[in-house]
Parts: sequence; structure tokens; C-alpha cells
Amino acid sequence: MGEISLYAVVGLCIGFLWGIGCSLAILYSIYLGGYRKAVEDSLADVKSDRFVQALKRIKARRESNQKIASPSA
Repeated sequence: MGEISLYAVVGLCIGFLWGIGCSLAILYSIYLGGYRKAVEDSLADVKSDRFVQALKRIKARRESNQKIASPSA
């Protein structure tokens, strides 16, 4: 009664791996959807407000990193 069947262990492992695989596939598709939207926004003639704000934040971060990397003597 205390013994676990080999089939039960194999089934448990396959089920666990199947669940992880499905979760990763879903996360990857969400990631690609966001990436596609970002590329579409960057190629659009009229930029969205969110895109413009994000671009300003990125430029400000790059400028601050350049100032830190090369301090003036």
C-alpha cells in the first residue's frame, strides 16, 4: 500500500513538464505580442504619447549613464 507505481511517477513527471512547457509557450507568445506592438509603434508615422514618453525616459537614462561613465576632470 505504501508503494508508488512507476507509471504514477512517470505520469506525474510528464504532466509536470507538460504544464511547464505550456506556461512557457504562453509567456513567449505574450512577449512576442509586446515586441510586435513596439515595432509597429516605432514605425508609425504619428507616434503615440506612450511611445514618446518612453523614448524621453530612455534618452534621459542614456545621458545620465554617459555622465556617470565619463566624469569631467
